Amino acid sequence: MKWFGRKAVREGARPVLAHGGATLWREGSGPAAGGWAQGYEAQVRAAYLTNPIAQRAVRIVAEGMAAMPVSGDPRAVALVMARSAGQELLESVAAQLLLHGNAYIQLIDDGAGGIGELYALRPERVTVEADATGWPAAYRYRVGERVMRIAADDAAGRPGLVHIRGFHPVDDHYGLGCLGAAAGAVAIHNEAARWNKALLDNAARPSGALVHDPGDGGVLSGEQFDRLRAQMDDAFAGAANAGRPMLLDGGLKWQAMSLTPADMDFVGLKAQAAREIALAFGVPPMLLGLPGDNTFANYREANRALWRQTIVPLGNRVLGALGQGIDGWSGTGALSVDLDRVPALSDERDQLWARVGAADFLSAEEKRGLVGM
Repeated sequence: MKWFGRKAVREGARPVLAHGGATLWREGSGPAAGGWAQGYEAQVRAAYLTNPIAQRAVRIVAEGMAAMPVSGDPRAVALVMARSAGQELLESVAAQLLLHGNAYIQLIDDGAGGIGELYALRPERVTVEADATGWPAAYRYRVGERVMRIAADDAAGRPGLVHIRGFHPVDDHYGLGCLGAAAGAVAIHNEAARWNKALLDNAARPSGALVHDPGDGGVLSGEQFDRLRAQMDDAFAGAANAGRPMLLDGGLKWQAMSLTPADMDFVGLKAQAAREIALAFGVPPMLLGLPGDNTFANYREANRALWRQTIVPLGNRVLGALGQGIDGWSGTGALSVDLDRVPALSDERDQLWARVGAADFLSAEEKRGLVGM
């Protein structure tokens, strides 16, 4: 029996969807708001490729998904756990959902009426091709000038591609990832790192007012003022010039007046930005080694919260969609996370077994049912 067998939908029963929704995650979607990266590729470079906190947060969730025990039909489990061209399917899908908000898994025909392999396509290369009412009819995968069209369903009603997306409140076709929410914190963390690096390079940081005091009451001409301001902007403004020493002459003196790095608490600011990055990706800050975060009593509790609040919900959503897609081909039924084999949740199982074992009013068969046997 097919658990997810598709039924014919009466024509006109579906609501009409928008052909083009919001494109907040796309490259070139608009000017840089707040001075941080906009667009998927720019945000990936700023966060995953550059920022250690964001990269580690994504890797913790993605590697947890890859090691997640899966229960279901052995044929479907084997497809999900198999590598395709060196790709770890669940790890790739988890990272794509966190970063991009969309994951597209192609179901590749083996030529004998079954599925030969599953492969996760890079989401920024895929666009949805909608029908007259706005519902997805096909997906276009573009690499350079080459475009491959993958039908949402073949002639037999079997899915050609599984699209998993995060909830997006203003888009009918594309999901929303975590990069946009983390972009501000990533920018702060990266700029703080660059600022501290510049301080180490220059060993000091002039910040204040440049006072012209020649002693004879003279003032700077407009040309001299503009030239001096341009020199200040070029030589001393910005994080790259932080700490560069100044050489003054001609009645010029420097008067410090702005906040120092200690006053601005750069260490605390950077740690707060790191915690916000971890929050955006659903990882307890303690697991990233952030100092001063005592939200969880110990590492074990934080690890359990990671699995319960992030990895298991994401895993069940991914496995549910993959199980539905594979079931359309082979009738293998549902896939799910095998919670009994998750080491981080062993304490919960021990507590359940203790409670059930102490319940004298239950029969042995009822106890076996309660513990999933």
